[in-house]
Order: sequence, then C-alpha cells, then structure tokens
Amino acid sequence: MISDVPVLQQSSEPAEGVAAPSRLSRYARPMLGLLLPLILALGWELVVWSGWSNGRLVPPPSRVFATIADLAGSGELLRHIAATMWRVGLGFAFGVIAGTLLGAISGYWSLARRLLDPTVQALRAIPSLAWVPLFILWLGIFETSKIVLIAVGVFFPVYLGVMGAILSVDRKIFEVGRVFRLSGPAMIRRILLPAVLPAYVVSLRVGLGLGWMFVVAAELIGASEGLGYLLLDGQQLGKPAQIMAAIVIFAILGKLTDWLIELAAMPFLRWQDAFGRTKGA
Repeated sequence: MISDVPVLQQSSEPAEGVAAPSRLSRYARPMLGLLLPLILALGWELVVWSGWSNGRLVPPPSRVFATIADLAGSGELLRHIAATMWRVGLGFAFGVIAGTLLGAISGYWSLARRLLDPTVQALRAIPSLAWVPLFILWLGIFETSKIVLIAVGVFFPVYLGVMGAILSVDRKIFEVGRVFRLSGPAMIRRILLPAVLPAYVVSLRVGLGLGWMFVVAAELIGASEGLGYLLLDGQQLGKPAQIMAAIVIFAILGKLTDWLIELAAMPFLRWQDAFGRTKGA
C-alpha cells in the first residue's frame, strides 16, 4: 500500500501539467487573429513615421485612434454606434425571421419552392443601392426604410442557407426516422433540425455580414447619425482619419457580433464530429 502512493502522485502530476498548457492554448488561439492586423498597423505607422509617406490620404493608426478618442470624448461616437447597432439589430431580426420561415417552407415543400424560389432568386440579383430610391418613395426617409433595407440584405443568405440545408439532408436519415415510427414533429425536432443547424449558423453569420454592409447604404437615406453618416461626413469634409475611424469601428463591431453568434451556437453543435473540431485544428 505504501508503494502505491508515489505512483498515484506521479500519475496526477502530468495531468495537471497537461491541463495548464491546454488552458493557455485556449486563450492564445483567439489572439492569433489579432496578429496580422497589428503587424499591418505597425508597418504602416513605421512607413509614415520614417517619412516614406505623408499619411494624408491613408492616415497612420495613431492618427486614426486619436480621432476615435476625440469622437468618444465628445460623446458623438457612442451616439453613432448606438444608432447603427439599433438599425442592424432590428433589420437582422426581421430578415432572419422572414428568411428562416420562407427558406424552411421552400425546402420542405416542393410546390412552394417552385412558386417562391424563382422570384426570390431574381430579387436577390438586385443591387442594394437600387432599393434605396424605391424604399424612400414607399416608406419615407425615416427609420422604417433603413431597417427594411437591412432586413432585405439579411433575408437572402438566410433563406438560401435554410432551404439548401433542408434539401441536402440525407434521405436515409428520414428512412431511419420512419423505421422508428417518428411523427412529423418528432422527425423535424430529432432529425431535421440537427442536420440543418450547422448550415443555418453559417447562413446567420453571412446574413449578419450583409446586414453590416447594407447599413451603410441604409444610412445614406437621410440619416443624421450612425457610422454610415460618419463615413459620408468624413468624405464631404475631407477627413480621411474620420473615414478610417468609422471603417475600423465597423470591423470591430462586425467581428464582435459574429463572435456572439458563434458563441451562442456552440452549445447546440457540441455533437458535431467535424474536421474543424479535431484537436489542434
């Protein structure tokens, strides 16, 4: 019994040693994504500092972050961010609801797909700016037209993602459900939803990205606040640092909201045994 104690102690020590590096790697991997932007920013800062460029049209990061600090100090930045996020949030919600419902109907019901899909595909080819004058005529220049325009941008990738995911579900899985005599709702809940969910999460992320793109077009519709307005104001007043500051904030907010979707979907996708989830991937 005495000789067993060192063996147990020796076996527990490597486990603790392995846990620490894995915990460190879990926090270190997301930081790798910051490496390339930091290298590019530092490189351009050095180019301007050394005099190889005057940085007038493409200001260095120090000047951009000074502009962000000035806007934040005056309270103007928070107002613009809040207005843009409110529009993107509402437009994303409406676009996701409509895209999910119509995509599910078109994917599950072949008659609805023949009726709806050709029209949706034709509308999808219309550029975002082409909707702007029409929505101004229909809905005016206030918030409704902006939110509807963003919802249109979100709708198409979500619709295509849901419909394509349903159509790509293996028929053999449905046969297994029929063998086990699952009802229609049980078939959807236990077979269809898990099969569709990974592609649905991807479509949500693509739709959110288009929502951030469409908000710039939306804020050209008579907006007096928002990051898109900040871009336009910087262009009209010849302030490249303000334009770059708005672009940087767009990038940060877009990445943060995309990360939130990934984080929210993670508990529902733990069952996946995919290549990207293998150790060290």
